[in-house]
Amino acid sequence: MPANRSRTERWRECLRQITERGGGIELTPARLETDGCLSDLLMRVRVFDLTDEYVLVEVPNAAGGRLDLEPGQPLIGVMSIGQNRWMFHTTVIGTTHRGNERCLKLEPPVGVERCQRRGFYRISTASLSLPEVNCWPLLDPRATSMAEAASRALIQERRASGATGPVDADVRESVLPEVGPPFRASLVNVSGGGLGLVVTPQDRGAVDELKHYWLAVDLGDPVGLPVCMATKVVHTHIDSGMNLYCGMAFEFSGRGEHRAFVVGEIGRYMTAVLGTPGAMRAA
Repeated sequence: MPANRSRTERWRECLRQITERGGGIELTPARLETDGCLSDLLMRVRVFDLTDEYVLVEVPNAAGGRLDLEPGQPLIGVMSIGQNRWMFHTTVIGTTHRGNERCLKLEPPVGVERCQRRGFYRISTASLSLPEVNCWPLLDPRATSMAEAASRALIQERRASGATGPVDADVRESVLPEVGPPFRASLVNVSGGGLGLVVTPQDRGAVDELKHYWLAVDLGDPVGLPVCMATKVVHTHIDSGMNLYCGMAFEFSGRGEHRAFVVGEIGRYMTAVLGTPGAMRAA
């Protein structure tokens, strides 16, 4: 039996391997196919336990904001081992505690389906659309507080005035810190400490030896502006499609105001995806 087919049929063993190694999976709310205006925001969670009745994972969070999911919420899960990736459907059973930590109980998947290399986030029953990210090398990582404040103010001003639609490039560039040439990436996961980006082979060479980057994450906000933040590369690897995966840590440098703003924007986005108020709360 081919190795990939064998692993697909032995998904429980693969998920147990992830659990025993202290690894994680990605989760995103399942959405209607007609809801095409929003991208899928994958949130990385650690897997704590696997039984016949449930999969126990940490509550999804981003930069200190916890995502509350109600029982019955359908989810799409993604798990990766080595160069292979699988997707599956699951549902929130409820919440519980592991010591002092609040956790989610998920229904074990009935089965999993391997993603093909040319469609790494697509299977026969689900297809994910990942948010786009513009990335710039930060030439002076210590001087980002003014850019953070300017990017916040621009979004808040447009939202307060009711302005919507595209924003001119010169307006977007007016809030940039001192940066190098840009490149594009896709946002593949969000966690409590940072982001996971995938850079295509065509743009991979733009990621140089610099460690600090300014990111503009497009969450499809009607005001026409992305959420901006400073980050630092903490690890990279090349996947089987020759894409570069970059694990990026948030670099708020103690600036609680911008951290709270980013959490709020992610919460606003997840509220739109879930269709329920109060989706994101302080952890």
